[in-house]
Amino acid sequence: MINYIIRRVLQTIPIILGVAFIVLVLFTKVGEDPVRMKLGNHATQEAIDELRAKWDLDKPLGTQYLIFLKQIVTFDYGESFNSGEQLSEMFAEGAYASLMLTLPPFFAGILMNLAIAVLIAFYRGSWIDRYSTFVFVAGMSISYMVYIMFFQYFLAYELGWFPINGFEPGLNAIPYLILPWIIFMIVYSGPQIRLFRTVFLDETKADYVRTAFAKGCSPARVMFVHIMRNALIPILTYTVIEIPNLLLGAFLIERFFSIPGTGDILISGVNNGDFPIIKGLTVLLAISFTLCNMLIDILYAYVDPRVQLDG
Repeated sequence: MINYIIRRVLQTIPIILGVAFIVLVLFTKVGEDPVRMKLGNHATQEAIDELRAKWDLDKPLGTQYLIFLKQIVTFDYGESFNSGEQLSEMFAEGAYASLMLTLPPFFAGILMNLAIAVLIAFYRGSWIDRYSTFVFVAGMSISYMVYIMFFQYFLAYELGWFPINGFEPGLNAIPYLILPWIIFMIVYSGPQIRLFRTVFLDETKADYVRTAFAKGCSPARVMFVHIMRNALIPILTYTVIEIPNLLLGAFLIERFFSIPGTGDILISGVNNGDFPIIKGLTVLLAISFTLCNMLIDILYAYVDPRVQLDG
């Protein structure tokens, strides 16, 4: 296991190097000039040269690449071109707010939706299955933004049950996050339950299920013990690969509820042409996806003994 983890960590190095190079080239050679965006079209050449030197944009591409790699290793991405704030602090504070927003409803929703999907699969073909299919497909057809605007207007503005927007550190954030959590869980319930139900129903056709029934196991034991364990592999894949997206938060919810998460920081960075923010978050997302893929492989070995990591 240790050898496998070391090997996978080493394999991530060329991936990160490649992502860093592509991001640097795209935003340096293809994107707009951040100096022009900052100073405008009427800036003097002296001011342009001075700012370009301050941001290391006057250096050759290879030197900029080495500087970027050093930033990745040290997690020191310098300052924002727009506000001058330290990006490491911005990213840390944004990640904290985004994870406060997304982690609780994500894991609570996974557990709740797993239970609902097992129940629906157990009563396949019944009125429960047909009614739930109609409800969840209808729910999936409604735009994310409609949910946000509807709940924010009626529950927060009209009824006053929740704050309309805002965010505070620590436990004081909970009153501001309850309504976004509810919206998050409702939006993701439809796709997750439909996916989990399909996985469970596919497993019911496997040979080991017929064998379990032939040995006299009850339908409930087959569903909740045998099928549940084997269905965990695709469910684990879905769950773990979604974790990096939680870091970026839910863009729309952060915007509508004024939550200063990484999604909100990224959108502001794109709007302002703030290159360090965009390249920093892009690389962090790539690293997160790579680590989560490694975590999926490790979890496979625990869920399915047939998987040999050292092979």
